[in-house]
Amino acid sequence: EVQLQASGGGLVQSGGSLRLSCTASGFTFDDYGIGWFRQAPGKELEGVSCISSRGGGTYYEDSVKGRFTISRDYARNTAYLQMDSLKPDDTAVYYCRRYDYWGQGTLVTVSS
Repeated sequence: EVQLQASGGGLVQSGGSLRLSCTASGFTFDDYGIGWFRQAPGKELEGVSCISSRGGGTYYEDSVKGRFTISRDYARNTAYLQMDSLKPDDTAVYYCRRYDYWGQGTLVTVSS
């Protein structure tokens, strides 16, 4: 069974940092790109970042460029989203995704 387990959310002050983890199981992790998405209260789901299957390609949504870093650890079957210089606008439920499967969300709350 394909599973994606997101974790690492929490409450942080503006300017702080969090690292989200997305641990995969039930498939060959190396063969798939992984994406991070978020949904803020009352807003549509948006793509935040993604990383290719071999890690050579990354994408960042404009509002997080220079603040967020996506990476992956093949030995741990885990993708990460390092989030620095967090802003209240980053408050959202964050989800990780393989192209056809979604993990459950983890809530990030940034206080001003």
